[in-house]
Amino acid sequence: MLEREIEVVSPTGFCFGVKRAIESLEKRVEECVETADGVKVYSLGMPIHNPQEVQRLTRKGLKVVDRIEDIPPGSYVFVRAHGAPPSLKENLVARCGAANVTDATCPFVKNAQDKAAFLSGEGYEVLVLGDPGHPEVQAIVGCAGCEVMVASSLDEVEALNARDKLGVICQTTQKVEFLAAATAILVPRTRELRVFNTICGATTQRQEAVRDITSRIDGLIVVGGRNSANTTKLVEIARGNQCDVLWIEHAGELSTEWLADKTRLGIAAGASTPDWLIEEVKHAIETSQEPRGMEGL
Repeated sequence: MLEREIEVVSPTGFCFGVKRAIESLEKRVEECVETADGVKVYSLGMPIHNPQEVQRLTRKGLKVVDRIEDIPPGSYVFVRAHGAPPSLKENLVARCGAANVTDATCPFVKNAQDKAAFLSGEGYEVLVLGDPGHPEVQAIVGCAGCEVMVASSLDEVEALNARDKLGVICQTTQKVEFLAAATAILVPRTRELRVFNTICGATTQRQEAVRDITSRIDGLIVVGGRNSANTTKLVEIARGNQCDVLWIEHAGELSTEWLADKTRLGIAAGASTPDWLIEEVKHAIETSQEPRGMEGL
């Protein structure tokens, strides 16, 4: 068996916002299981962007739905860590009752939402740097209370016309380099520019840790959901540093061919990747066999 050095990038496991959301959700699910009234806990969309952790929660009783119409009136409902537009929260309260709605919006996401509302209230046009299709960005846009521009690339920032008053905020999982470069583009073409760095500190720490480890390893395994924005950024950073990257959601996706010539490995994980998944991957590499219970995931 090939001996390998394996370094797990720190920090790993759930970030503060995800940990807080999962703990509150799991508590509510367990409370419902213990009652006999048959009321279920519903999440409108995936509560976090990690399919394996969501599967674990659904096995405990969570119901994930895509439409508010699929939530029976009076049910318990969970507002995910990415947040939700105010109009959606109001509809959930009207359908299920305020006492039955658990708002688990990450405090860092809530900060970005508040900044968007503040800028709009002060008469600024609002620009969000992020993915327009991501639920966090959609929630931020909804909180602004005005028409909002969203740019996911520097090309899109470049395409913007000159502005009189412009306020800028970020999706919390963006790269600092994107914010800095976008700001440099906007400064000379905006009379009054106000920029809030709403990138989460945990995001920045993980990105810096990935940059640091790439110089001393043969390859990096990134563990996280393929719909996870912060995991995507880790992969982009590692590949940008010319590091050989294998992006997997669980240990069953490990490639023996990819591992064959690697003696110094790093393992990094997105902010919604649970510790148990990271340990499964590490154990599978060390023993060169798929861990029990992961087959078919």
